[in-house]
Amino acid sequence: MLKAGIVGLPNAGKSTLFNALVKGNQAMAANFPFCTIDPNIGIVDVPDQRLDQLAAIVDPKKIIPAAIEFVDIAGLVAGAHKGEGLGNTFLSHIKAADAILVVLRAFTDPDVTHVYGSVDPVRDYETLMLELVLSDLAVVSTAAERAVRAAHDGTPANKKRAEALVHIQTTLEKNTPVSELADADPTVLKELQLLTAKPRLVVFNIGEDVIADPQHDPAIAAWLTNGQKVSADFKANHVLFVSSKLEAELINLPAEEQSEFLESYGLTTPSLHTVIGTTYALLGLQSFFTAGPMEVRAWTIPVGATAPQAAGVIHTDFEERFIRAEVIGYNDYIACNGESGARDKGKLRSEGRDYTVADGDVLHIRFAPN
Repeated sequence: MLKAGIVGLPNAGKSTLFNALVKGNQAMAANFPFCTIDPNIGIVDVPDQRLDQLAAIVDPKKIIPAAIEFVDIAGLVAGAHKGEGLGNTFLSHIKAADAILVVLRAFTDPDVTHVYGSVDPVRDYETLMLELVLSDLAVVSTAAERAVRAAHDGTPANKKRAEALVHIQTTLEKNTPVSELADADPTVLKELQLLTAKPRLVVFNIGEDVIADPQHDPAIAAWLTNGQKVSADFKANHVLFVSSKLEAELINLPAEEQSEFLESYGLTTPSLHTVIGTTYALLGLQSFFTAGPMEVRAWTIPVGATAPQAAGVIHTDFEERFIRAEVIGYNDYIACNGESGARDKGKLRSEGRDYTVADGDVLHIRFAPN
């Protein structure tokens, strides 16, 4: 299952965000640093209204959406890579994460202390990224030292590995995230699970009073002015604005009252839906569907995956035993009122091993028997 790690300074609102994401009070949220010791883990559905449209046609016994696992670790502080605040232990909890959500505090509240005494998202981002860089550097330096020694035997493979690690080490020593290194060895990166090599989504935790227009908030304006200087690889579409406090209130309301609550703040959908969907997209992922009387289900695949690879997500044996995929585009499936109508109107296609699955395809996999 996909996994996203949540990091931030103490009292940035990470655990409140996590609780809202998982729709429950599974994580402790308190006004003092390091109240979160063990990692909190929650499985979150990926919102997708297409599932409801498919289910309205098929009337299945159950609906199964795609899902992401979120891991909330304790707040980090300067020196976390050396164990300050037990930070190095906490960082190890997100080594296996596919992406990292960096939560920055941009709300002011005299009742919630800030570990550095003032609200400054740019400073906080620099602090967090430095700790991630230094944590990676400690891992890479040890691996590079061993690799250089091993390369003395003259074998090409050992020499190549040593060069790759030294290249990454040099980058980190310049306080540069590995994600900015275009020619890093992908095999080495996968092996080491470096934190700064992972895709990042920056989530501003803002006050509910500015949720309708976050750019008018002074802290947000400072980021938009100076944030590009923080990281050369930073992309504007990797920034989201969320009021964790507002979202936490929203999930405790009856469903019939939620729309009115959102409208009162100038919103149409929960910000958390955007967080989940953006995390999904950030990883270069998409969904295809299977639809039948037993279940309508969303399956997760990388953008560009072939039909056999999609089959392998359903069951590992199916990729090898793949014969063909019967494919109906989502819009065609809805317009034709299901598989039978799509077949009658010539919208059902038979695709082979080279077919690249499109987002929203409804697939029926044909495979050879054992």
